[in-house]
Amino acid sequence: MAISLNAGDREFFQWVAEAAFANPFGERRLELDLQIAGAPFRDDNERAQGLERAVTARVRQLSPRRPHLREFSGADRELMRLVFLFEAYHRIFEPLDQVILAQSTNPSATIPVPSSGPGLGFLGERGFAGAEGCRFFGIFFQIRRAYFFIHQGLIGESRCMRRLREQLWNTVFTHDIRWYDRYLWNRMEDFSTLLLGETGAGKGAAAAAIGRSGYIPFDERKGVFMESFMRSFVALNLSQFPETLIESELFGHRKGAFTGAMEEHQGIFARCSPQGSIFLDEIGDASVPVQIKLLQVLQERTFTPVGSHDKQRFRGRVIAATHRPLETLRSQRLFRDDFFYRLCSDVILVPPLRQRLEEDANELPRLVEHLVGRMAGAEAPELVALVLEVLRQRVRSGYAWPGNVRELEQAVRRILLTRDYAGDAPAQGRDTRALLLAGLDGGQLDADALLAGYCSLLHERHGTIEEVARRTKLDRRTVKRYLALQV
Repeated sequence: MAISLNAGDREFFQWVAEAAFANPFGERRLELDLQIAGAPFRDDNERAQGLERAVTARVRQLSPRRPHLREFSGADRELMRLVFLFEAYHRIFEPLDQVILAQSTNPSATIPVPSSGPGLGFLGERGFAGAEGCRFFGIFFQIRRAYFFIHQGLIGESRCMRRLREQLWNTVFTHDIRWYDRYLWNRMEDFSTLLLGETGAGKGAAAAAIGRSGYIPFDERKGVFMESFMRSFVALNLSQFPETLIESELFGHRKGAFTGAMEEHQGIFARCSPQGSIFLDEIGDASVPVQIKLLQVLQERTFTPVGSHDKQRFRGRVIAATHRPLETLRSQRLFRDDFFYRLCSDVILVPPLRQRLEEDANELPRLVEHLVGRMAGAEAPELVALVLEVLRQRVRSGYAWPGNVRELEQAVRRILLTRDYAGDAPAQGRDTRALLLAGLDGGQLDADALLAGYCSLLHERHGTIEEVARRTKLDRRTVKRYLALQV
């Protein structure tokens, strides 16, 4: 017998369908979850349980037995397809979280998936059988991993951090997961991501969140996912190797390829699985010849180890990061435009700690609590109180935290060891902020000098000419002229 939705059902299920595609780190998703569950929630587990109960109860009202997709027609069928997927996901996310935790602590192990039987069985009962059910089961696991690593790896509730989490989700699933589901779930290797931001701001954590969140197929016969998401993410810091070894680390080499090549070596591109990602940190330090070879890999998806003529296929995704100002490097011909354009499918700015603290005074306590908990292995409110008290007493107001979150992490360790931290001594050289304030206090700045100093300060903080132009409401050419006055 066909099932027809009434107006009330259709409105409720449309909320569910919209929630299924909404970015979980966006405000709209929170609004929808409150509408669906009908009550606020204390944490993520309570939120998921409330959503599952509300949706399942409403579905049960449609029929005394479990409804199947074939019982609906037209627009109602498409709507209920999304509702059933939403319901299935919230039924099995806790067992998937257990797999994520187990794999995180044992990267090389094959982790059996306890929810695969009930999860695939439920999908089959609703109308998603065989290969389609396995594909959605894989996407559910991908969604849980993305949420886990973005949520756990990037702590903070400042406006810029909320925006960062939204951007990271979009770079994994695109801005509309419907298109991802329909066209791109197995095509994301063509989309590179470039992370910009100061040293210590968290670019590595952002890269890991992206790299560990790729789609991994599920092997129903073995009851496991076909690859470890921990192994599928491979990182290389280009600034750590001399120019003579960079190509070997990237592409590998054959035995005897050069003096000292005593055995065959696999480079980062060969170690990357078809479902994986490579992270090229400090890409701004790559020489022009290395950029040309990387560009060829990104365009042709093949590479050749040093000392070999055999081309190998690269099927992974590339994530790159740098703390260096790419506009300057490009203007000086130190960073090729064509290489930049091949890397910049998405460009994400990781905000500095000082911006986060300016936007939200509670950001520092949250970070300290997180860092202390990680160091102690458990909640430690007494240690958190100690660290915050020392920071209040010893670190001057408005301290810029030049080392960002990495500096804060070491500050917490030093306080736990010595009960003292007074901040990092300013580096030798020009202190743009101090010079600007001194000029203002002394009344020695004309309009051009004032704007040049302000643009320079913003550029030091945010790293891009575009961001300076946005904040000052000047065009890019004018910003570049004022920055040139400060050189």
